[in-house]
Amino acid sequence: MSQQKLNKACRIAIKDCMAAKKGERVLVVTDQKKYEIGRALHLTAMDLGYESLLIEMKAGEINGEEPAKEVAELMQSYDVVLCPTEKSLTHTDARRNASAKGVRVATFPGITKDIMIRGLSADYKKIQTLTLKLKKLFEKTKIIHITSQIGTDIKLDITGRKAIASKGLFHRSGEGGNLPTGETFAAPLEGTTNGVFVVDGSMAGIGVIGNTPIKITVENGYATAITGGAKAKKLRTMLEKYGKEAFSIAEIGIGANDKAKLSGFILEDEKVLGTAHIALGNNITMGGHVNVPIHLDGVIKKPTIFFDKKEIMRKGKLLI
Repeated sequence: MSQQKLNKACRIAIKDCMAAKKGERVLVVTDQKKYEIGRALHLTAMDLGYESLLIEMKAGEINGEEPAKEVAELMQSYDVVLCPTEKSLTHTDARRNASAKGVRVATFPGITKDIMIRGLSADYKKIQTLTLKLKKLFEKTKIIHITSQIGTDIKLDITGRKAIASKGLFHRSGEGGNLPTGETFAAPLEGTTNGVFVVDGSMAGIGVIGNTPIKITVENGYATAITGGAKAKKLRTMLEKYGKEAFSIAEIGIGANDKAKLSGFILEDEKVLGTAHIALGNNITMGGHVNVPIHLDGVIKKPTIFFDKKEIMRKGKLLI
């Protein structure tokens, strides 16, 4: 039964989300940890009548690590590229260069069978409508102010920045994003974010937070203090490896997928309706200027969010 559901999710990904057309070629890039899902996507693509190639590589160490040169080159020569991998290929030159050539790329970082089946059962037309509505609001806004009952109070300046609606329907040349998906996000202006955000949902590379949230103090665009026990220490260690720019505030995003739930996998967690997320590190992919090989999102549960003077979410309930 589980295999049937997985195959159905694969069909939705290829036909509905990527809109693969007759005669198009599908490349699946996977690793030893996500091979089962990679193979299911590859076999489904062939069953649907597409020419498909499956590449298995060694799992990366961190999100944003570049794949081998040969893999990066192959990604540019297919029409649709699907990347179910342990670590994210979203924030890589390999993905950016393929997208620039018009390839439609979907990344599935950290995907599990449960997340694949659950996340791809959502109504993507509904998600598209909501994410595009949020995109319009983002692009009219200068300052985003986020608070939460457990201590988040942060202001992010997104003046003039383009927002990205990860709507799950990647039908045009060069379009792409995560699958499953459902979020709208933007890169705040570097050096301008100030305040505190308390990660109480989950943190990329760490998982569900539990009873001891991670408190991140931000001054002039950089996380200057990260406190809150063992998980906070782990986050600091992960970032320190890549120097000061890894502590840069990279992204502000809002989840829009009503089927997603907190699972400990950031691929799903940052899409949960009623949450916001703030990321540290790389933002070059989303129109920013920081290019380090790490990008870590922290999910805030039940936030209250103002776009300039307009309240768009109150304690996790969308008001738009």
